[in-house]
Amino acid sequence: MGHAFSVEMKCRRHVKNMSVSSDPHHRVFFEGELGELKELSMVEGAVLEIRGANGVLRIDIGEDELRKMLSRKEEKEKVS
Repeated sequence: MGHAFSVEMKCRRHVKNMSVSSDPHHRVFFEGELGELKELSMVEGAVLEIRGANGVLRIDIGEDELRKMLSRKEEKEKVS
C-alpha cells in the first residue's frame, strides 16, 4: 500500500530547495521551512497533518499504522 503526501507553503520564500534530477533514478527533492509548529492532527483518521506558521505537510497514513511505526521505533531504541 502506497502513501501520498502534499506540502502547501504560504509563500515561496519559505521554500529552501526544490529539484528534479535528471539522473536515472529520477529523484525529486523538496525542502522548506514549516516554521513554528502550530498543530498536529489526524484528518478523518487517515491523514497526518502538521501545520506550521509557514505551511502544511499532509501525509496519507492512518492513525493505527502511525502508532505501529512509532512503537516499533521505541522498541528498537530500547534494544540499542
